[in-house]
Amino acid sequence: MSVQPGWYVDPADPETRRYWDGEGWIGAPIPVDATPPEGPPPVEPPPPPVSPAAPAGHPAAPPPPAGPFPGPQPGHAPGPGAHQGPGYGPPPGYGHHGPPPGYGQHGPPPGYGQHGPPPGHGHPQGPPPGWPYPTWPVRPPQPRPHGLPLAGYGARLVARLIDLGVVFLLNVVVNGWFVWRYVEEVTPYLREAWRRGLANNPSTEGLPQPGEQAGGLQIAILLIATALWFAYEVPAMAGNGQTLGKRLMGIRAVPMEADQPLGFGRALRRWSTLGLPTLLWYCCGLGLLLQLVDAVSPLFDQPLRQALHDKRALTVVVQLPRTPGAGTGTAAPHDPANPPGDTR
Repeated sequence: MSVQPGWYVDPADPETRRYWDGEGWIGAPIPVDATPPEGPPPVEPPPPPVSPAAPAGHPAAPPPPAGPFPGPQPGHAPGPGAHQGPGYGPPPGYGHHGPPPGYGQHGPPPGYGQHGPPPGHGHPQGPPPGWPYPTWPVRPPQPRPHGLPLAGYGARLVARLIDLGVVFLLNVVVNGWFVWRYVEEVTPYLREAWRRGLANNPSTEGLPQPGEQAGGLQIAILLIATALWFAYEVPAMAGNGQTLGKRLMGIRAVPMEADQPLGFGRALRRWSTLGLPTLLWYCCGLGLLLQLVDAVSPLFDQPLRQALHDKRALTVVVQLPRTPGAGTGTAAPHDPANPPGDTR
């Protein structure tokens, strides 16, 4: 599953929110109730290098002189062994003693260089937002896309049955004449085949064939039925993610990456996976079989309960809050602590 970059609740710690860049978590976590910044978190600078500490009991070495050693000063005699050249020479006694005991024999402080990168550096391992974390000791909580619970199977089924009822009524009005003509063309054949079946007569000789217009009428009926379904569902889903059935059941389809309208392209991809197989009913009911597989697919999908048409359009179906506006497609105002794009 590809999840768009954004701030999401971390599945490993639901009390924090982190930034998902499309491949992994980056940046330090923030409290789940805090308002996340716009865009990705700032890049954390690497920690400054730690200098080795001086050994205990030894004073720090003085800084080296900035220039050549000064020569003898007026009124001061050079020390024994000092170089008598004008303006040059080490200080008295320099070079007669080695470095202080232990100097250069100590390594870096304990643990220096053994620590990894700072927290949030690179791409920490972890599942994408909305996925169950693999180390939950008990059953992980159900995902809440954009802070809303997933719609139940029963609510989705009832909503789909309502929509199919509306499409059927539209077909009765628009497609009724074509269906009546098709029945007239095939009735003689069906009546004689039924009579022979009751008489246990398997012979097909002499059966009256369907009329010449039967094939054309069947194609016209399927084309009109598909067009009516398209006109009913796609514009409504593109606008607010709800058909009449979804509106009555208080559920809505939303994109996975943000709580926003589906748009025409996404609504078309979602409908075509379920609606276009209607044209294949002509092929021994193949289209109907494909639609049944799509209809039951949410029962076997975890954790987002996506049907095949949801997976193609990258959408999820959520249950809207039970507010006075429920059932009318009006959702509760967004919580500032849960901006669009949150998945938990």
